[in-house]
Amino acid sequence: MLAAIFICGTSVFTSCTVDNADNPVKPIDNLSEKIIGKWITADRNGTPISTNMKQVLNFVSASEAYCSTSMENTSNFSAIWKHHSSFNVSISGNVVTLTENSTSEGVKVKDELDIVSISATELTAKSKIVLSEDGKESFNADKIVRMVKLTADYSETILGIWECDGLTGGETYNDANARLEFLADGTYRYSRKNDAGEWETVTTRDYQKYFVDGTLLATCWKNNGEDELREWWEIASINGDQMQWTALRHKADGTSFQQDMKWKKIK
Repeated sequence: MLAAIFICGTSVFTSCTVDNADNPVKPIDNLSEKIIGKWITADRNGTPISTNMKQVLNFVSASEAYCSTSMENTSNFSAIWKHHSSFNVSISGNVVTLTENSTSEGVKVKDELDIVSISATELTAKSKIVLSEDGKESFNADKIVRMVKLTADYSETILGIWECDGLTGGETYNDANARLEFLADGTYRYSRKNDAGEWETVTTRDYQKYFVDGTLLATCWKNNGEDELREWWEIASINGDQMQWTALRHKADGTSFQQDMKWKKIK
């Protein structure tokens, strides 16, 4: 399952290879330049990807890239929490290969991406990916993924104290009674309003951490004596003291629903 999920986020550039020598794949002009930038997964096989399956890839050069993604524990692999995880990149023809550098974050990734098309705003790809942990590997291939290029990065503008100003689309872990303080060290503080209408910091958690890469916001926390929990959002906008979150959620029955949260900056 993790391999399938990670392909939603990790595998994103490809092109269909053709074995017929009389009909070779046309090389993409200036691929090493066009791929530079920050990309977020949008859909797989034409179906929009739920927010918790999204991933951000940042190509800083034709030989170096960084990945940010968060995945929960599965029966096959440990949980993934990658924020700016470093990858080596090699490009041969239309094939882009990303190999994760040595990591202490559990699952290690190698992704071979065969670019189908790429423009200034989006790319489409088919990929082969290998996930490995303690010598165990899982392989998946032939996932057609579309990514869009990010022009905004809210990793710094999210810092500060924000109070929920509205929630639509149904509750998950978050509800409208929330105040969050995002700190520069990758942790956050969570407060709730008591019956007297006063804000109280929640102190029953072992840890609370987050990352923002581009527009992707991933949170992770653990209540005392309980299992770790995670939640994912996309930051639609931050304008002055107003912030908007959105998320596409998939239910166990295969249906989906849209969630939106509004926030007002207090400090």
